[in-house]
Amino acid sequence: MTVTKEESGEGPGEDFPGGEPPGAYVPSPRRIERERYRRARARRATAIAALSTLVTGAVLYLVVVSAPGWQRTKETFFDGRYAREAFPKVLEGLWLNVRLLLVCGVAVLVLGMLIAVARTLRGPVFFPVRALAAAYTDFFRGLPLIINLMIVVLGVPALRLQGVTVDPVLLGGTALTLTYSAYVAEVFRAGIESVHPSQRAAARALGLSNRQALRYVVLPQAVRRQVPPLLNDLVSLQKDTGLVSIGGAVDAVRAADIIVGRSLNYTPYIVAGLVFVALTIPMTRFTDWVTARMDRRRAQGGTL
Repeated sequence: MTVTKEESGEGPGEDFPGGEPPGAYVPSPRRIERERYRRARARRATAIAALSTLVTGAVLYLVVVSAPGWQRTKETFFDGRYAREAFPKVLEGLWLNVRLLLVCGVAVLVLGMLIAVARTLRGPVFFPVRALAAAYTDFFRGLPLIINLMIVVLGVPALRLQGVTVDPVLLGGTALTLTYSAYVAEVFRAGIESVHPSQRAAARALGLSNRQALRYVVLPQAVRRQVPPLLNDLVSLQKDTGLVSIGGAVDAVRAADIIVGRSLNYTPYIVAGLVFVALTIPMTRFTDWVTARMDRRRAQGGTL
């Protein structure tokens, strides 16, 4: 059924001899005025935010530049000559951090999932497995990462075990995996326990075994719900790959440290920090986008 403008109350009816076809939507004057007001308010808010940011930045700049030790700090931390010298070497070392992130990230996800599943196994026969998984997560979540790295990177070579690597990169990656898998395991476990028991009961009623219900019904829902915190853990892992430098691995941090030790100028540390920030920001924004997308779908009643 076609509704004319006269029937809808949005404007005078016409035969549309050379204009819009019958039934075309024409916004009412009130709606046009409302949209105009929203656009004006958005422009005003943008202008206020820009002005506030400019003022805040100017105040911070004046506070820093007017500090008594600014000139010495500028020479020590913001020397362009040392920044140009350090940048290519820091980028070369960053490739090691990226490789550690990729390899350790996969290992952390796999190991964390196995530990989470072990902690959610039912039945008294699995009590030792649950106890070991709980002890693992409690221990490595409580142990500071820097101490874990020192124990693995410095302690394992001291044992002189046959067939065990002494490569600081492999040992550092192992320490990172041990620590972060404990955090990721708790994220996965929270996701598994957030799935309503009726989902598992429905799967069992359809003839699926406990293992099949866990694999095809529970885990897919649990993983989807925990994507944002998992991405946050990967962002933290990306930053902490720089700690493998304590064992002598030449990553971005160690490359900067070598130049600092030779020049006694700390600008290379600033360069390394900015490179890590530049690598982290896209991952952080992607995490925010995924979180917002899932929130919108949840608000609309979509699949989580």
